[in-house]
Amino acid sequence: MSTTASPAPQSGSRPGGRSARVRAAVHRAVKELVADDAAEPPTIPVVAARAGVHATTVYRRWGTVGDLLSDVMTSRFSGDIVVPDTGSLRGDLERYASDLAKDLGDPDTLALVRATIGTGGEQGAAACSADRRRQLEAILEREEARGGAAPSLEHTTDAILAPLYYRAVFTGLPLTTEWAHTLVAHLLPDEAAASSAASAPADPR
Repeated sequence: MSTTASPAPQSGSRPGGRSARVRAAVHRAVKELVADDAAEPPTIPVVAARAGVHATTVYRRWGTVGDLLSDVMTSRFSGDIVVPDTGSLRGDLERYASDLAKDLGDPDTLALVRATIGTGGEQGAAACSADRRRQLEAILEREEARGGAAPSLEHTTDAILAPLYYRAVFTGLPLTTEWAHTLVAHLLPDEAAASSAASAPADPR
């Protein structure tokens, strides 16, 4: 899945300067608008008015609402990657799945994800999931470095990431830790069986 890089700063801009302040104000305006059910849809003029900047500034930097929402979503997840390290692939994936379920269960985050996917299409979907795929990839690579056998990134994405996003975005079903863990059990059925056998009480006979 391809990702969309954040737009490069305009020529002459400097970190912490006007360009950074404009970006922060526009990002904040987008988050407020998508979190407010009664607010107008996040069009460029509406976002610009909420942010207190000229619409031409927003058009020049982001071009479309889809590009803007993708940038906000990418920024939302950037630096938010904490790859679990429990010592086992099963433990890492269970922590990953439950943490993502909790994140997607946050109303403001879910509103932003839905708006980004709905407006940005494939690009928006990539912005919502790219960092999460990289996190999964890091978990799988670490298991291989331990000497273990890890499923492919594509298989793991289909088994864990896709159901989490589908359940969050398209259904009203709860994202519980227990349900998230069943995704890992389906991906690693042999490990799940081994874990159950190890925890079962000894036969008294």
